[in-house]
Amino acid sequence: MELSLHRLKLLRELRRRGTVTAAAQSLSYTVSAVSQQLTLLERDAGTPLFEKLGRRMVLTEAGVVLAEHAEEILASVERAGVAMEAAQGGVSARLTAGVWASVAAGLLPTALTALSEAHPGIELRTKELAPEDTADAVRDGALDLSFVIEYSNTPLEWDPALNRQIVAVERMHVALPPGSELGDVVALADLADRQWILAGPRSQFGRAVRRACHHAGFDPKIGHEVEEQATALAMVVSGLGVTLVSDLGLRLLPPGSYIVELADDFHRTVWVAYRASSEPRASLQLVIGAVAGAARQLGLAADPSM
Repeated sequence: MELSLHRLKLLRELRRRGTVTAAAQSLSYTVSAVSQQLTLLERDAGTPLFEKLGRRMVLTEAGVVLAEHAEEILASVERAGVAMEAAQGGVSARLTAGVWASVAAGLLPTALTALSEAHPGIELRTKELAPEDTADAVRDGALDLSFVIEYSNTPLEWDPALNRQIVAVERMHVALPPGSELGDVVALADLADRQWILAGPRSQFGRAVRRACHHAGFDPKIGHEVEEQATALAMVVSGLGVTLVSDLGLRLLPPGSYIVELADDFHRTVWVAYRASSEPRASLQLVIGAVAGAARQLGLAADPSM
C-alpha cells in the first residue's frame, strides 16, 4: 500500500475540522479538489475510509486509524526535514510565513534584506492572512511560521502544539482628523464623544480597542466598521472619525495623517509562532533572528539588548 503524503494531510484536516468544506477552507483548496483526493486515498488504502451521515462525510473505523497514523507520519517527515537541514554545512530551506499588512510593510523588507545577505540559501515566502487565522494555519501545517498578535488587555490562549518567540512590542497611537486640537498626548477618555472608525468585535484589534475604551469609562461610538487598517486611516484623514494605530501600522499612513501619542497603557506584542518539535529548525531560527533585528532597528524590541 503506497499512500500520498498530500492525501494523508487532507485526511488529517478532515479529522480535525469535521467537514470537507472546513478542511478545504483551512488549506485554501476547493471542496471538489479535496473530495477527489480523499476518494483517491480511499482507493489507495483498499478499504472504506468514509461513510455518509446525512450530508456529511465521516470517518469509518479504518479511517480513524489511518488518520491517527497520518499524524505520526507527517510529524516524522517534518523531523526528517529538520535533521537533514541540521546535517547540511550551510543552511538552505524554503519557508512560508503567515503575515498581515503592517508586518509585511514594517518588518519584512529590512528583515528579508538582511537574511538574503547573510543566508542566501533561505527563501521566505509569505501569505497574507487575518491575524486571527495565522496560528491555526501553522498548527495545521499550511505554514511553517506566522506572526501572531497579543494585545496587552486581551491575553491569548496559547496552543501547546506551538512554540512562540517574541519579536516586537508596539505602542498604540491615536489617528485624528486633520485640524484636531487635542494636544500631543491624548487619553482614550478624551475620545469618548468622538465617532470611531474601527474593526468589528470579532477581530483581535476591534475587540481589544473596545475593551480598552470600556476600561477608560466609555463604549466607542462606531460610525464606520472597517476591517482594513489602511482603509480606516484613509477615512480618518477624510474627517470621518478617529481610530488607533500601532507602531508598524504607521507605515500605512496616507498623506495628511495626524498622529498623536496615546496616554493609556495599551500596547501589543508581536510573536512568531511555529510548530513545537524536539529540535528547532536552524533556518526558522535565522528568520526569527532577522525579524527581531529589524524590530530592534525600529526601536520595537521587547528587550533593547535583544
